[in-house]
Amino acid sequence: MTDEAPNSAPRLIDGPDDAPATVLLAHGAGAPIDSPFMAAIASGLAASGRRVVRFAFAYMARMRVTGRRQLAHRMPVLQEAFRQQVRLEKTGQPGRPVFIGGKSMGGRVASLLIDELAASDGVRGCLCLGYPFHPPGMPLQLRTEHLASLQTPTLILQGERDSFGRREEVETYRLSPQVQLRWIPSGDHSFKPTHSSGLSEAENWATAVAVGDQFLRERLMC
Repeated sequence: MTDEAPNSAPRLIDGPDDAPATVLLAHGAGAPIDSPFMAAIASGLAASGRRVVRFAFAYMARMRVTGRRQLAHRMPVLQEAFRQQVRLEKTGQPGRPVFIGGKSMGGRVASLLIDELAASDGVRGCLCLGYPFHPPGMPLQLRTEHLASLQTPTLILQGERDSFGRREEVETYRLSPQVQLRWIPSGDHSFKPTHSSGLSEAENWATAVAVGDQFLRERLMC
């Protein structure tokens, strides 16, 4: 299903209308909401009974129209777009629990907002799919300060060999007790494994869905 949010932000919706919770997901900096990765995660969570809403930031929507690559907006613009999406969900279904998250940059935006939105809108938790702990090749440019003090349950699913934060790097970072870190075996930034691992991309995506769904179930039981 497709619809449009305020300011004509494209959205894709998977899962039953009467789902017990909505998962609101944003895309990464360079790939759209209908990328194979986003589609696999959304359809997997929807198959578990979640309502999954994928939305596009304005720069990505414009890129789809013009066919020209666009730079991502600055963080305050991205954050306000995410706030608008949460308000849309809470207005449309005021009693339904909402979780936020996304792929890479989208997950980072969600993590920066989760404590604020938990307090103001009752958002239950955050799901980060391949967190960009630092730019590739720049391990000292960390994006982790807020992760040390988060007060709201957050799950980070990370490929073991993600160039934005490999396992041997990330396990040295100081993270809040509210942050769960789960590893996708041999996975890169989109959880694609090495050939020698014997795993497939689809298997790793299924693992991510299963772990993510368990996180949602635990939060809904609280």
